[in-house]
Amino acid sequence: MYAITGITGQVGGVVARTLLAQGKNVRAVVRSEEKGAPWAAQGCDVALAEMHDRDALRRAFEGAEGVFVLLPPVFDPSPDFSESRRNIAALRVALSEARPTRVVVLSTIGAQAAQPNLLNQLGIMEQELGTLPMPVVFLRAAWFFENFVWDVEPARETGVIPSFLQPLDKPVPMVATDDIGRVAAALLQDAWEGARVVELEGPRRVTPDEIAAAFADALDRPVRMQLVPRDEWESLFRAQGMKNPLPRMQMIDGFNEGWIEFEAPSAVVKGDVAVEVVIRRLVRG
Repeated sequence: MYAITGITGQVGGVVARTLLAQGKNVRAVVRSEEKGAPWAAQGCDVALAEMHDRDALRRAFEGAEGVFVLLPPVFDPSPDFSESRRNIAALRVALSEARPTRVVVLSTIGAQAAQPNLLNQLGIMEQELGTLPMPVVFLRAAWFFENFVWDVEPARETGVIPSFLQPLDKPVPMVATDDIGRVAAALLQDAWEGARVVELEGPRRVTPDEIAAAFADALDRPVRMQLVPRDEWESLFRAQGMKNPLPRMQMIDGFNEGWIEFEAPSAVVKGDVAVEVVIRRLVRG
């Protein structure tokens, strides 16, 4: 049996559906019975657990051959990342006590970066879970193509997408959630010793201008990217309700300046799903 956290999200959902299609037993780890109902209807066992509740998590993980861990994203964190630290501490205790056969943890490109930025939360998770007594793999995924869902409306309505990624012709490592989920499902059934890292991106790197071209093709209308000047980021993010936008700004700086990158570029796994496929899907809704 495989216990899947984050199953109601894009990546966790792909992990679960992939395993179910292979005839595997899946336990959906969810926050409420309502969220678990669709998975129960597909034959999944359902375990209720908040990500900060170590006892509930332990029960959810007990008896599992593999556990897929997805740390709830915190895009506007406290300066000390206290929200994620609380969840990481609970996960570590729960996994240590439940002793699943293996653990697959969704991490991120740049988790190893020493510079302060939003992705340090995943670096902290790698440090804490990397000392677990069972085999653990950290799946460091590139920027999600699906993040561009927020750009569907401006692309459709105005044909202009504001871009924080810049310059507009700089290729960025990106990947589809379908590829992440499929690789994670395969890793859950793999065998290895100790802690390891697997880094994953799409079939090719993509520029912001190419994202605009994919939207133009999907919408059958002109679409272009428009740079958002760096000195406007903080005021824009605060206007959106963020209280601590600096880590997010530092993360984007890392992609733009190139210091958020894979640790072992020559060993990166390549996915199959092209950006055009994902953008068409996002446009269809």
